[in-house]
Parts: sequence; C-alpha cells; structure tokens
Amino acid sequence: MQIVRTDTPISWGSGSDLLFVAVGILIAGTLAKLPMYVDFPISGYTVGDYYTRHIGFFILPVLIAFFCWKKSLSLGQTLVVVNAVLISFAYINYLPGTEKNYGDTVTLAFIHAPLFLWFVLGMTYVRLNFKAVTERLEFLRYNGDLIVLSGLILFAGLILTGITAALFATIKLDIRFYYEYVVIYGLVGAPIVANYVISRNPNIVRKICPLIARIFSPLILVTVVAYLCSAIYTGKDPYNDREFLLVFNWLLMLVMAIVIFSIVELRQSQSKWNLFFTTLLAVTTIVVDGIALSGIAYRIMEWGFTPNRIVVLGENVLILTHLILIMTGLAKLSRQKGSIQSLDSAVLGYFPIYGVWTVFVVFIFPMVHGFK
Repeated sequence: MQIVRTDTPISWGSGSDLLFVAVGILIAGTLAKLPMYVDFPISGYTVGDYYTRHIGFFILPVLIAFFCWKKSLSLGQTLVVVNAVLISFAYINYLPGTEKNYGDTVTLAFIHAPLFLWFVLGMTYVRLNFKAVTERLEFLRYNGDLIVLSGLILFAGLILTGITAALFATIKLDIRFYYEYVVIYGLVGAPIVANYVISRNPNIVRKICPLIARIFSPLILVTVVAYLCSAIYTGKDPYNDREFLLVFNWLLMLVMAIVIFSIVELRQSQSKWNLFFTTLLAVTTIVVDGIALSGIAYRIMEWGFTPNRIVVLGENVLILTHLILIMTGLAKLSRQKGSIQSLDSAVLGYFPIYGVWTVFVVFIFPMVHGFK
C-alpha cells in the first residue's frame, strides 16, 4: 500500500534570501533604535518627533524592496517605487512643527503616511499593473496572512521573553541588553520574517487565514452588535462625545477590513453560512458608518468645519459608498444573480480611490491649509 504524505515541508529559501531578511531586520531595527545612538533633542527635534514622522518607514520600505527584488520589477518600475518612498520620506521630514505644536493637517499627514506607503507596497506587489485582478486579490490575501503570521510570531516572542526574564531573574542577572536589542529588533523583524515565510510557503500559510476568518467573523459580528446595543443602553452617543466618535471610527475601520478579508476568502468557500455572515457583517458596518457619519455631520453643523472633521467626513463618505457597492454585490451573489467576479470588482475597483484620497491628505491638504 502506498502511503501518501499530507504534510508539506517548510521552504527556507537560499542563502541570499536569508541574507536579505537578516539585513532588512538589521536596517529596520537600527532605524527604530536610532534615538539611542543619537543625542536628542536636536534643534528642538525630540524623540517623539522622530517616531511620529518615521514610524511607517521602519518596516514598509524593507517589504517594498523585497517585492521589487522578488517580483523582478524593471528598472523603470523600480525607479517609480523608490522615488515614491524617497519623496514621501523627504516630504514628511519637511513638514513644519515639533511634537508640541503640530498643525492639524500636519498630524493628519503623519497618520496617513504609513497608509500611503502601504499603497506603494501594493503597487510593487502587482508590478504597477493596476488592471491585474488576480494579483490585487492576492495582495489583499497576503495582507491577511501577514497580519496573522506576524501576530503568531510576536506571541511566540512574548512567551520567549517571559521565560527569559523569569530564568535570569532567578540568578539576579541584569538582561537590559536583551530588552534594548533583542526585543526591539524582534518587534520590527516579526513582519519581515512573516513576509518571507509567506513568500516561500504560500500554500501552508494560506490554510490559517480562512480558518481564522470562519471562526472570528461570527464572533466579531456578535461583539459589534453587543457593543452597539450597550452604547444605546448606556446613553452614549457620538454627537456630543468626541472620544466615543473616535472609537466608532476605529471600529468602522476594523470591521471594514474584516468584511474585505471575508469576501476574499469567499473565493475559497462560497458556502451559504460564509455568505450569510459576510452579508451580516457588511450590513453591520453600514450601520456603524451611518452612525459615525451622522455624528461628524452633527459636529460640523454645530461647530463648523475643521481639517480633522473634513478628513473624517471624506473618509466616512468614501467607506459608505464602497460598502454600498459591496453590499449590492453580496445581495446579487446571494440571490444567484451575480458572480464572485462582480463582487471582486466591487471590492477591488474602489482601492485606487482610497489611494488618491491618501495622496490628497498627505501631500495636498496640508499645503492648502498652510500646514495649520
């Protein structure tokens, strides 16, 4: 009788691949620890300023460089990607102000700069071919895999750190070096290692995300509905409570991301239950967005426009429009009047609009308002 092996060995790649990963971790970790090597403040430039401006430039450029290499981008394509990173880096450092007196538009640019780099990463992944539907879907799935695997690596690192601290505490030996170097380099290195493992073993990692999506989608749905009901019961509202409105917007971003990842996984399994829970999640997200949108509209009518309110309003409108398109595609699919390809178009076709909006918030909006 022939024995069929169901396990797949993990591929670690060549020596040059592992060298790239090691150098990438070294660069990212050194950038993250730069304030330790340089005396701050420098001309009023504090450690807080450094991290506020550069938090997105520690890991994402390493991932971008990796895909420039692995996707075999042409010289022209590579120059486009490299210039996008360098221009954004120079611009972020050009923006005026210090940690204590940033203008609202400058703060918004700092918040959205990592999102801009993420779009550059997506451009690199699809080799600047924006019509490549399959590659764009793969990029969305890659993001889910990266988040899950990075979380697993960080969790394993947390356990290792706890064991290490406990062991050395018993012999009363100071391991400050471990916290200052191993932990920092491990934190920035986790996504880089996860990215490499995914690129070498896509079929192994891809089995994890669908399982997590199927388990957590119903749980997230129940949690969000319970939160909304609890907010109504306790009398909380996003109209007069600014912090509550902020939480609502973060909740919206989270559930929106889960909806998109769930739709990507529908290609793997179009069962009625998966489609049902994804549709309910989309409906719930529309409700959350509607509440957040009404809250920001109320604050604008009461206290007028501010840069923060303009950006939040724009983003809520963009997300609501996208959700309506997604909901339409889900409804057609559930009634068997549409295809998964049309749903993919509803999901993917909107991402360039998010990219244009991010460019506007990061590069144009601060200048229009005089960096105030």
